[in-house]
Amino acid sequence: MSTTPVADEADGATETPAPAAGAAPQIDTIVGDKVVRFDRAERWLHWVNATLVLILIATGSCLYIGFLSGLVGRRVLIRTIHVWTGIVLPIPFLLVVFARWGHGFRQDAKRLGRFLTDDWKWLRKRQRRFGSPRVGKFNAGQKINAILVAGTLPVMFGTGLLLHWSHSLPLSWRTGTTFVHDWGYVALSLLIAGHIVKALADPISLRAMRTGLVPKRWARDEHPRWFAEMEPPAPTGGTGAPSPYDDRSPDLP
Repeated sequence: MSTTPVADEADGATETPAPAAGAAPQIDTIVGDKVVRFDRAERWLHWVNATLVLILIATGSCLYIGFLSGLVGRRVLIRTIHVWTGIVLPIPFLLVVFARWGHGFRQDAKRLGRFLTDDWKWLRKRQRRFGSPRVGKFNAGQKINAILVAGTLPVMFGTGLLLHWSHSLPLSWRTGTTFVHDWGYVALSLLIAGHIVKALADPISLRAMRTGLVPKRWARDEHPRWFAEMEPPAPTGGTGAPSPYDDRSPDLP
């Protein structure tokens, strides 16, 4: 069933028709007083990856931190869990990226990799909420975190594979690989810890990753550029019309 907005002849307002029974609503659509922020595949990928990464950080901590290593023991088992979790890590990502149900994730990945003028303004401002600057679906902090995590994970995967078969590598390679993997572990742990802290401080965003939905008013107030893509702006001169100083570039390329 099409989700093309339908105009209300009485007042010019638009609303997206409810999806057919049993059909999941598409992301970036307004359904009643809610907005669909994430689809099921995105939420599934997030929680599976989060579980795997936390297992990797926990087992890596037990392997590299002497106090935890002595406390937990069973080093061979911990190492085996660490290695196999790392090998499995790319599989959920690949399933979503290349499958037909990964459209929402691919679309959001484009948003996360695109910085606009208002993103740089967001980084410079202390008061970053409620419409100024005009934030898209993701703010600049979320984009930076996603980019850094997306860059760190492949490095950790590659160096982890090299370490697993390090007996066949020259000493200089083993030393360099260990150095990169250890510092990558520190960087990834800090990024994930920061992500968790910010998520717990924003219950609406956290709930969206569980249900896929956010309140319409929240989307309008905190992510006005994203909201404007889903709902046409008010007539020229109205309160919803962008100012001449707004960056009019869409959030999604």
